[in-house]
Amino acid sequence: MFTGIITHVGRIAQIEALGATSAHGKRLTLECSPAFLEDVALGDSIALNGACMTVTRLEAGAGRFTIDISAESLGKTAGLAEPGAVNLEKALRANDRLGGHLVSGHVDAVGTVSHFAPVGESWELRVLAPRELARYLAYKGSITVNGVSLTVNRISDLEQGCEASINLIPHTVENTALGRLVAGSPVNLEVDLIARYVARMMDAPAPARDQ
Repeated sequence: MFTGIITHVGRIAQIEALGATSAHGKRLTLECSPAFLEDVALGDSIALNGACMTVTRLEAGAGRFTIDISAESLGKTAGLAEPGAVNLEKALRANDRLGGHLVSGHVDAVGTVSHFAPVGESWELRVLAPRELARYLAYKGSITVNGVSLTVNRISDLEQGCEASINLIPHTVENTALGRLVAGSPVNLEVDLIARYVARMMDAPAPARDQ
């Protein structure tokens, strides 16, 4: 479990194929600050751009760790198949502050940045989400974009999907990899966990009553 509060921006430095076919996954070696890895152990969970992954090799002093990602996960996420900057968050501990919202680290869909531009001192980010996610998105609700917990300021239901408009303060742009986005960038999306359960409860058939 995570909160969507990014604590470090790392970099995918090396990608190794785990097999010769498209059914095989990849092994990623990431570089980051050694301080980020001080309390990390083998087998710990770290979210990469919002996708929960397991540390399989660790060189804490050198600021390097390795994760294995399956072909299934590669096909359902963005930004994990090529070198570059990624948002990192270590798994939530029981005594941690919940600064963002409850995030599972399971990507629901890949969306597309439709607009990203400065507005005053902030930035407006608009993301086009697949239509199947529209029922989980609401004004002032939460959404995770590339692992970052964000608040939706406006929703537009369009023919091609659901567009969420989000305001990014300078701190978020400067301290996450979101500042590298441009129109057309694919992004990992995770809807609010509570919204998911509410939708399920609304859809589930009522239990039969004893006669």
